[in-house]
Amino acid sequence: MSLALLFVISTVGFFGFVPAIAEKGMNTVEPHAPYQISTSARALHDSLVIADLHADSTLWNRDLLKRSDYGHVDIPRMVAGNQAIQVFTTVTKTPAGLNYNHNSAEARDNITLLAVGQLWPIRTWNSLTERALYQASRLHKMEAKAPQQFKVIETQQDLRDLLTARANGSEIVGGLIGTEGSHALDGELSNIDRLYDAGFRMMSLHHFFDNKLGGSLHGASQAGLTDFGKAVVRKLDSMPVVLDLSHSSEAVVEQALVMVTHPVVISHTGTHGHCESPRNIADSLMQKIAAQGGVVGIGYWDAVCDISPQGIASAIAAAVELLGEDHVGLGSDFDGSVHTALDSSELAAITQTLMARGFSADVIRKVMGGNVVRVFGERLPTEN
Repeated sequence: MSLALLFVISTVGFFGFVPAIAEKGMNTVEPHAPYQISTSARALHDSLVIADLHADSTLWNRDLLKRSDYGHVDIPRMVAGNQAIQVFTTVTKTPAGLNYNHNSAEARDNITLLAVGQLWPIRTWNSLTERALYQASRLHKMEAKAPQQFKVIETQQDLRDLLTARANGSEIVGGLIGTEGSHALDGELSNIDRLYDAGFRMMSLHHFFDNKLGGSLHGASQAGLTDFGKAVVRKLDSMPVVLDLSHSSEAVVEQALVMVTHPVVISHTGTHGHCESPRNIADSLMQKIAAQGGVVGIGYWDAVCDISPQGIASAIAAAVELLGEDHVGLGSDFDGSVHTALDSSELAAITQTLMARGFSADVIRKVMGGNVVRVFGERLPTEN
């Protein structure tokens, strides 16, 4: 075998298999026997409109139109779980040594290596905005390839069309596009318009490190908003975009809530009183978000302390008690380098456990998707 051929084979092996191997070790599901779903829970579950505020599936090179045996989300598994809507959030930077307590913005960026390893376009290697745009383009290409299976939701009419199609028996699912932190702006306010034009309809301010906008909940400073951060909040609040305060410092959350005139979300979290994790902001701030009409998405990973379906239901129950039934939704953090006890095909297990806790069908409808649909139905533009 020639050295040139050996090099080609080695390169294909690295870029073709190593990223998939990495994901298999990072987006895992706890081994379990099939969840037992009662006839009544199945009937209720099949009647729900289920919407999830947060999954990082576009970070990985899996074909989301095909069912995979690893990771958490793809279109066939959404169909199997009767999930109507997924917000796909674009991850553009994470620090080496990532943790909930303290991360440096100067730490080596993990996503650069992943972008190179997955053969993303060269323009994405040094630009966080281009990484976000590339991930969004994957969703648009999915829609173009399989319009009967998947629809990108950008407007109120898109949302109505999707819900009408599903009510008439279609298995089409919808995707909304969001950012995992506004470091995706590359420090330029004008990039908000670029992202919006590419279909982004939910944007968060921070991820695991401080950025030009201000402090992260997991950063070094715990600072509030910078002047640039305030300008971003004002601009997002003036646009038909949902502001996501996940991962922002408590000081940022306090300041943003004073500035905004529309409901905001925390897309993926637990409540601190239920699970005392540094991942979760103070319950008093959660209550302010609810008081302004917002929604808090409860996750399926260790931010709720118990990742079993029973544990997720317990976390949802605590959030409903704290915030009220109109302000709690789902925010799985699927495919976000997390370990869970289920994937998107198994969401009936959550319905089952909520029923077992005595939740009414009306409250379950709100929590499993109704509240999220309401917020986007109010904030999405009437037209592009």
